[in-house]
Amino acid sequence: MQKHGCFQWWRKGDLDGFFGLFIDNIIQLILIVVLCTQLLGMPGELIYGRILPGVAVSLLIGNIFYAFQARSVSLRTGQPQTTALPYGINTISLFAYILFVMKPVVEQTNDVELAWKVGLAACLGSGIIECGGAFIAGWIKRITPRAALLTTLAGIAVTFISMDFCFRIFADPLVGFAPIAFIFLQYIGRLRLPAGIPAGLVAVVTGTALAWGLGRMDSAALTQAMDVHIQIPRPYIIELIHTVASPYLLTFLPVIIPMGLFNLLGSLQNLESAEAAGDTYSVRDSLAVNGLGTIAAACFGSVFPTTIYIGHPGWKKMGAGAGYSVANGVVITVLSLLGLVGFVSVLIPVEAGAAILLWIGITITAQAFQATPREHAPAVVVGFLPAMAAWALLILESGLRSSGMNIGSIGLKALSAQLPIAGLISLERGFIFTSIILAALTVSLIEKNYLAAAAWSFAAALISTTGLMHGYKITNGAIVNAYGPSYTWPFSLGYLSITVIFTAVWLWQRRKSNTTPFF
Repeated sequence: MQKHGCFQWWRKGDLDGFFGLFIDNIIQLILIVVLCTQLLGMPGELIYGRILPGVAVSLLIGNIFYAFQARSVSLRTGQPQTTALPYGINTISLFAYILFVMKPVVEQTNDVELAWKVGLAACLGSGIIECGGAFIAGWIKRITPRAALLTTLAGIAVTFISMDFCFRIFADPLVGFAPIAFIFLQYIGRLRLPAGIPAGLVAVVTGTALAWGLGRMDSAALTQAMDVHIQIPRPYIIELIHTVASPYLLTFLPVIIPMGLFNLLGSLQNLESAEAAGDTYSVRDSLAVNGLGTIAAACFGSVFPTTIYIGHPGWKKMGAGAGYSVANGVVITVLSLLGLVGFVSVLIPVEAGAAILLWIGITITAQAFQATPREHAPAVVVGFLPAMAAWALLILESGLRSSGMNIGSIGLKALSAQLPIAGLISLERGFIFTSIILAALTVSLIEKNYLAAAAWSFAAALISTTGLMHGYKITNGAIVNAYGPSYTWPFSLGYLSITVIFTAVWLWQRRKSNTTPFF
């Protein structure tokens, strides 16, 4: 074990942190393999020979950088434990680029090679936006209340993370319950396991043993997945340049730009979450390297942007430092370059690691209340609502697809008889922006800063006019983003009416006190 002053490259908590981040990353890689195969019809050579090696390059770059960043902060501040920022594939962009960039190309041309090239260009565009945004993100962080930044993460954590893995655990209690008992004993009950064995390790080993012992796993599939093929990453600069110069990039800018902005904001929120947990990192450097990781992914064959992950407070509470980040980067790289992603997915059931990720989601949700002033709690709750709408819409669409239907085939009017579906969709579109703005506006009202509240509602009106918030249309049975005031003018006018009301209240208060509130 190497030590530099108070810094240690490997701490006891790094093993738990590794398992948590590894399970999260391996799930993303499995999604890539499954979705690219089933939805896009990509051959194994394209997935395992180009995309996954590119993923390996991008993840290794980011994980190593954030580990050394944690080391630098530890040595500078004297903190005995600084936890590296977790890092991996951006899940939202993963689905968006498959469904709204590459799938349309495959449907129009039946050319998966072209779809992959367009995906490279889209990934590059996202990386450029992330890098450029790194220079203004610090200003955004300064003017945005902490409750507004943390509540979006909490909303995503309690829905897309905690609920998803909670369902997986309760779907198979014989496998899922024992691992969660160990996680809760150590991290909620604060019970130290014998010999200091990490609860995450015990949870994964126990869950895996139970799954195999109860016959849940497929030994034949495990044998087939052990086939090793070494894949060496190589640059695809020429293919990237040709596609960037083609009309396809302009066609998909309405997807690329929002995804790049969402990725930037999500990473910014995660930096705020890390600071609230006790680790303050440079906003510009952290976001710039995140963007460079996405650019590297595109240059080496991956079509999926990277991001600073949600979950830093959970890993910090586990006692993780910098070593878990390095270990994750190395292990994911080895598995990707050897073509063993499928082997791990067959060997370790998702339920074995679900307890760790459920705990991560719980911690993030709790942090939104604990790391903000008590009186700001209503703002945190308000910020939950857009994420809950996004999750509800995902569940609804998944249920319809499993029945061979979609929202377009049933119709909004028919669905609205049982559910205000138009409102659900509108709140889901651009929910990250909506969550931040509504929470910030609520904080301003709590603090009686009516001018600031008016400014946030005016910002909502402007963003709604572009369609980045609330804009949608139904195309070929699918809900897709729609841009421009022709789709969102009721929201723009609605937010403007709120702006007028708050401004009038501010003027009335100013006349009473003859002072101008600071904004």
